Amino acid sequence: MRLWMEESKGASTGPGYELGKPIWGIGMALTLRSEKDGIHQGDVVYVQIYPFQEYNVLSAETPLRVIRPEPGIPLSAYVNVLGMPGQTAFYGMELIGSPKSGETIYVSAGAGTVGSIVSQLAKAKGLKVIASAGSNEKVEAMKRMGVDVAFNYKTEQVADVLAKEGPLDIYWDHIGGPQLEAAIGACNLYARIIVCGALLAFNNAPPHHVKNLAEILYKRLRVQGFMYWEAESQIEGHNNNPVKFISTMTPLVKSGKIKWTEQVFDGIDSVNRAVATALTSGNTGKVVVKVADL
Repeated sequence: MRLWMEESKGASTGPGYELGKPIWGIGMALTLRSEKDGIHQGDVVYVQIYPFQEYNVLSAETPLRVIRPEPGIPLSAYVNVLGMPGQTAFYGMELIGSPKSGETIYVSAGAGTVGSIVSQLAKAKGLKVIASAGSNEKVEAMKRMGVDVAFNYKTEQVADVLAKEGPLDIYWDHIGGPQLEAAIGACNLYARIIVCGALLAFNNAPPHHVKNLAEILYKRLRVQGFMYWEAESQIEGHNNNPVKFISTMTPLVKSGKIKWTEQVFDGIDSVNRAVATALTSGNTGKVVVKVADL
């Protein structure tokens, strides 16, 4: 969302927000009327670019996917662990991480929605999982998710923890800066670094010069940034119909092997509070604004 607020940066990740118009996010909506083939009145649809308002008229070109919830799975899971955050974790691990049992992964921002799913997917694959967050409360949340080594990067040195618990075969990067530098230093030969975010840059933190970039060459590391929709097309063969993702993740969610949390804000009037909570990392799960029962 930070990038979408900056016109110069919005193009690479989605259309930027326009002054005086509603902001948008990924959402689900109940279809009241449809003239689009395959979409019928009463269908719940998943919309990737959906303005924050109670009613919307969408163009025929808008990509839509009908959600048919699995029994026992709440509808809100489809904007969480079975939606974009889950797709990001799943596709990133499949396409770039290539995890193998017995390997070690480090996940920064491990208590976040994507980070927590990455950690659990890694555990399901038999990896040792190291993860960090910025508060003791979030450290405890990561432990409940099954993380092997959970720590507070504000009270412990990342490099020291990785030196003790590594070396790393995979680093899932949400932060950049000093954490990226520490991870590069702890990587094995041929390790994979998945660049999913750069929170320090998003927050306009002072630039940090990563001093050991030469190790990317010496260790033959793979460092790759990715966007989930590009990865989706590569893995699924198309966009907006994530068959492999849904068929793989649904049993894991239903069985409880993949846990997920959410922080729900009720009503359209709560959007301001919801956005502020997400942007200040005050949330304890995926931030969801519930406008109405679907």
